[in-house]
Amino acid sequence: MDMEGGWYRAFTWMGLILIVLGFFLILIPYVARYLPSVEKIPPIILYVYRRDGFYFATSPLLIVISLISILAFLFGRYLR
Repeated sequence: MDMEGGWYRAFTWMGLILIVLGFFLILIPYVARYLPSVEKIPPIILYVYRRDGFYFATSPLLIVISLISILAFLFGRYLR
């Protein structure tokens, strides 16, 4: 029972961290809309696209890290 509780607790914390991280990622375009100094952040960390009241903010670095982790998972799973 104790081993299952520890395993479950680790995934619970990871899930909570991912939820909070997702919430902050959703807030990025709204923050970019109201902070004009966001252009000082290097574009590899945060890229903001603005046109006619439309704001799109993303992180190319986060996208690359996500793709690498997905590829590592797939290669690790299917190349055994």
